Amino acid sequence: MASTNKDVETLNSFLRGEISAVETYRQAIGHVSDGLARDALEYCQHDHEHRVEELRDLIQKMGGEPAKGSGMWGTFAKLVQGGADVLGEKAAIQALEEGEDHGLADYQRDADQVHGEARRFVRMELLPAQKRTHERLSRLKRTLH
Repeated sequence: MASTNKDVETLNSFLRGEISAVETYRQAIGHVSDGLARDALEYCQHDHEHRVEELRDLIQKMGGEPAKGSGMWGTFAKLVQGGADVLGEKAAIQALEEGEDHGLADYQRDADQVHGEARRFVRMELLPAQKRTHERLSRLKRTLH
């Protein structure tokens, strides 16, 4: 049972990161005027929202209690985004890309910390989805520079 508790702990860490991503995208979208950029950011936000729901469902299926908020990552994201708000659209997108980098690194580093169905879910669902949003944001950043 210890591995299940550890699995839930790791999945909750991923969940807090995803909640933070949703919050950060929500803030950034309010500061982006370019229609194509806004569409790309909304796509990424919805992708992260979908992951939040999937993670909550899996944690509950495993008998765990899903995290309610973003915790420390949310505080960090607010600080980064706050600086980006002052500096404008490109800085906001840069901050989002840094968040995507961080999320990708978390999934790659901790995927093997979970077992069984949870590991399959991280490797087959979360990691490819994170790579997709990361790539979309990188493409967006290149088109704006």
